[in-house]
Amino acid sequence: MKVMKTVSLLLAAMATLIVIGVSSRAEAAPKSVILATTTSTQDSGLLDVLIPLFEKESGYFVKTIAVGSGQAMAMGKKGEADVLLVHSPDAEKKFLEEGFGVNRRLIMHNDFVIVGPASDPARIRGSKTAVDAVKRISQAGTLVLSRGDNSGTHAKEKGLWKAAGINPEGQKWYQQTGLGMGQTLNVAAEKKGYTLTDRGTYLALRKTLGLEILVEGDPLLLNIYHVIEVNPAKWPKVDAAGAKAFADFMVSKKVQDIIGTFGVDKFGTPLFFPDAGKKPESLGL
Repeated sequence: MKVMKTVSLLLAAMATLIVIGVSSRAEAAPKSVILATTTSTQDSGLLDVLIPLFEKESGYFVKTIAVGSGQAMAMGKKGEADVLLVHSPDAEKKFLEEGFGVNRRLIMHNDFVIVGPASDPARIRGSKTAVDAVKRISQAGTLVLSRGDNSGTHAKEKGLWKAAGINPEGQKWYQQTGLGMGQTLNVAAEKKGYTLTDRGTYLALRKTLGLEILVEGDPLLLNIYHVIEVNPAKWPKVDAAGAKAFADFMVSKKVQDIIGTFGVDKFGTPLFFPDAGKKPESLGL
């Protein structure tokens, strides 16, 4: 009996140690939040500055998935992300209306530009509007590289073709890469074609491209970013607290100040302009 009692005590002690060990590992494991975001925030280098700061301040580990805005929202619809940072306003509104997202907040903006080779074979340089530029490209039959990935940039580009009354699908001069912004710019540079890009990614990669900004300044080319928390009522497993923590971080004064100066030292101008707290009407929304 004494031996059995001793064995029982040993087993109980071992079980306690195992429970303590598992508990300690669980406590030591970092909290994580899944961020689905557009490639422009990644390719521009902005997230390389912001994510480490958020992780340090919050204790969260961020798993960043950089895809097009459409893909980011598709992840949100499946509960595969906790929070989104995207730039496709019409699709975002639908995402909220369908109940997949909550607390959509304005973060920042920059603009889209049309870039191409210095030789400018379609003669679009100085076009009064972006719609006029795509009409000239179509008439000239010069090469256009489209992301073709249902991203915010792709949505903007499709809007330009629609406004011009042109369907480029199936045309020999129209090629879809299915890639992110940085990679699509590289393809456009290699093939000496035109493409629509956000200014931030273009400026970050300009030295390696050999492409020039040919059309800019059209109000239609405004590029606006929002942060959206995935709705926990739809997907109880999402980390609602982590999503809110990240969204709160993005609209904080400290981060907005960082956004407002990001890129100035390297390019002489910010790559993005902070907008947290502004009324959407002030940006033409």
